Amino acid sequence: MPAPDLRINGERLKTLDINDACRYLGYWGMGNGDMSATREVVRGKKARVARDLIKSHPLTTELSAELFAQRGIGAFRFSAALIEWLQSELEGLQKLWVQAYKNAWRVPWSSVNSLYTFPTAEGGHGCPLPSGVLVQALLQHVDQCMRHEDVVQKLC
Repeated sequence: MPAPDLRINGERLKTLDINDACRYLGYWGMGNGDMSATREVVRGKKARVARDLIKSHPLTTELSAELFAQRGIGAFRFSAALIEWLQSELEGLQKLWVQAYKNAWRVPWSSVNSLYTFPTAEGGHGCPLPSGVLVQALLQHVDQCMRHEDVVQKLC
């Protein structure tokens, strides 16, 4: 079926195929509900770029870690509660995040990961992990839903 000829002030509106990704309310998705484009933006365009940005940056360790947290982790936090994430995708993100924190501390990627993933009480750096951020985002989302009298609150 051909796309309708929609116009505003004589200018034709761009129409997208159902399999074309577009940004809507901050999320990237397709007309068929596939949100894999959001997951790819978070992994590829946000986490990898932020990881590589701090690789040779002249900032202190703390500022480098904070920069990555804002740019790399913030993108994931925004979409975590509303986008379905596979375990393998979370593991891939964790690998990227640990590499970023190794960049911040200026150590090779081949060094042991546990120094970054263990909590500070266990002698680690206590870096955030995708599973922890996902749980926090889900709990905040549920809490926000429970504050309003609607269907979600009636289910509980």
